[in-house]
Amino acid sequence: MGEGLELHQLVTNNDTEEEQSHLPHTENKYDEWPSYMGVILAAISSLFFSMCSVIVKWMVNVDPLELAVCRFVGVLVPAIPIVIYKHERIFPAGKRIMLILRSFVGTTGLILSFYAFRHMPLADASVIVFSVPVFVAIFAYIFLKESCGLISFVTIILTLFGVILITKPTFIFHNNVPNLTATDENYGDVWGVLAALGATIFGANAYILLRALKSLHFAVIMVNFGGFALVQTVFISWYLGILCWPKCGLERLLMVALAIFSFIGQILLTLALQLENAGPVAIARTSDIVFAFIWQVLIFKEIPNVFSLIGAFLVTSCVIITGMRKWVLSLPENTPMKLKFHILTK
Repeated sequence: MGEGLELHQLVTNNDTEEEQSHLPHTENKYDEWPSYMGVILAAISSLFFSMCSVIVKWMVNVDPLELAVCRFVGVLVPAIPIVIYKHERIFPAGKRIMLILRSFVGTTGLILSFYAFRHMPLADASVIVFSVPVFVAIFAYIFLKESCGLISFVTIILTLFGVILITKPTFIFHNNVPNLTATDENYGDVWGVLAALGATIFGANAYILLRALKSLHFAVIMVNFGGFALVQTVFISWYLGILCWPKCGLERLLMVALAIFSFIGQILLTLALQLENAGPVAIARTSDIVFAFIWQVLIFKEIPNVFSLIGAFLVTSCVIITGMRKWVLSLPENTPMKLKFHILTK
């Protein structure tokens, strides 16, 4: 109950900030940027994050948790001089609890997504992980007692159906699914599926917390996220005895690339959420699914079967509808766009 009330307060504060964003005069330091830049930055961040996923899946000799350590180094180290240069407070009062929560859910979600990318086909894991916006509606209804309209209910059902088509649980399909390739043996790994679903749950909370922290400089968020995540992942890696330096020269280069791509992608995503509402950003982030399918075919030579394609179409469509609905709801009442798409507000 305490967590539900705290999250409800975060959502309430977030809604208040969105309402204030429609006033004639705002103090947002990004007001001079074009309105479409948030969506563009989110799409570009998807490209860099998708390349991170490729590296995680490619480096089969390195544990995903150790790769997560490398990624968080890439998030933390470049952000420190930015915070110093901007004279920002690293741990500002009034935002500390949200910063810690954001760091924890972000770290846990990313670790789980890395294990999902390793144990599932890249595109399928990406589809599940990036169905976050739809799952937000589920948690808001269960824990926050928010209303769930017809549009939300339909998208939830279709998303769950799409996830079932992608994961193909044996208690439904009984291993008699046609048109499967040799790579589909990964579908039997229940841990990969559970990791993908867990990443989705934690990712949903990360979206809410990032929006609640949009008044902070992106480097402050990244320093806290990277520092907390680095401590968490290094401790777990050390405890499990998997922390080591890769022996292969190519693997070392890939780990450096992972850190660089992570830093660029995280900056772009944080800026996107500060420039634009979460709805349009969520829509733009679905491009990660497209990139994942491209990399899966071109690099890993894994051809998705018809069930995965149908499931991906359903989930992606629902994420886009959910993002459009959130965006329309955030518009002023007399906006032509809101009147045109009034069905999305139900």
